[in-house]
Amino acid sequence: MDTVQMLNLILVVILILILILGFIAALLIYKMRKKKEPKNDDSLAIKSQAQPKANLITRDGKNIDSIYKFMEFDQVLDNMIVRKGRKQYVMVIECKGVNYDLLSEDEKNAVEAGFISFLNTLRFSIQLYVQTRKLNFEDLIQSYHARIHDVDNQIGRLNAQIENAKRNGNKQLVDKLEFEKRRKENILEYGESITEYTEKLSESKNILQQKTYLILSYYTAEFGDTSTYSNDEIDDIAFSELYTRAQTLIRALASAEVTGKVLNSEELMELLYVAYNRDQSEVFTLRNALNAEYDKLYSTAKDVLEEKKARINKQIEEDAAKLATKSIIDADKEAREKARIDNEVKSRALEMVEEYKGDMSKQLYEATKQKINTANVQEALEDKPKRRIVRKNV
Repeated sequence: MDTVQMLNLILVVILILILILGFIAALLIYKMRKKKEPKNDDSLAIKSQAQPKANLITRDGKNIDSIYKFMEFDQVLDNMIVRKGRKQYVMVIECKGVNYDLLSEDEKNAVEAGFISFLNTLRFSIQLYVQTRKLNFEDLIQSYHARIHDVDNQIGRLNAQIENAKRNGNKQLVDKLEFEKRRKENILEYGESITEYTEKLSESKNILQQKTYLILSYYTAEFGDTSTYSNDEIDDIAFSELYTRAQTLIRALASAEVTGKVLNSEELMELLYVAYNRDQSEVFTLRNALNAEYDKLYSTAKDVLEEKKARINKQIEEDAAKLATKSIIDADKEAREKARIDNEVKSRALEMVEEYKGDMSKQLYEATKQKINTANVQEALEDKPKRRIVRKNV
């Protein structure tokens, strides 16, 4: 066998092997596609729907927990932050002090003495929290624009009054209105300059404001076993205790020239919003979100404090209506009884006058009857003649 025949045989064998491998590859691809196709068996479909969904996992095989497990609070309720499944309640006091550096020595000593007195009054633990925010002039600028618009409308009305006074030839009124107009124009010019300055100032990102807060915590373990209490009862007990402590601290801080107030639920949410969203809070504030009613997507219920106030007001109205109804019935009963007695007294008095008719003149008889018929029995009975005591010298 020469070399050419040998090469042809090897080529035929290679072609046969390539065909066999291609057939095997096509068969494997067909089987894989067949496995991926969904089966139409209803029992299998029901079984797959009944199986619980698997928890999300990361690429390295770790479970992904809910984001609520990483939050440091459960909810904001009745001016309190609820934590750890109603085991801890937090109330926050916002503090505002004076500029210590501008005080005299005596005033500084008084402030220090007041602060020492405040520290001595503490009977429970507190925390200090300082939050730095970019100063927001948006609300201030909006109020300035509203005021400028109002002054501009007043100037327009003054112009109309001046034209009317000129047509009537009232020079004295024209002078008075023009003086008022110049005064308003000066106010308008000053307001526009202040607004422009404030708008330029708001563009600076270096104007920061520090706010100091006192954090008060109350643990339900402080009043023992809570298994016998409902959630509402636990909330009320925690609120009463925290509010009492907060008022004690506010009064103690006043001696150090520091004013304080308890943050309400909305202010607490803003505090938490800024704490969790340092950068976004400067661009999109919580107030903007509330004004845009984004919270309507999550909650449409009334505030719990407003509901409590509404229930109390409703109860007051119901009690007042019951009291008014009862009073009207009692007063009507008393009036009827009094009228009956008065009629009987007058009737008996007229009978007595009839008995003595023969001893009286006709004029006196008629006047007496008229007096009895028109008299107020109670006033007549109370109008007793006073006795005059005359002492005789022995």
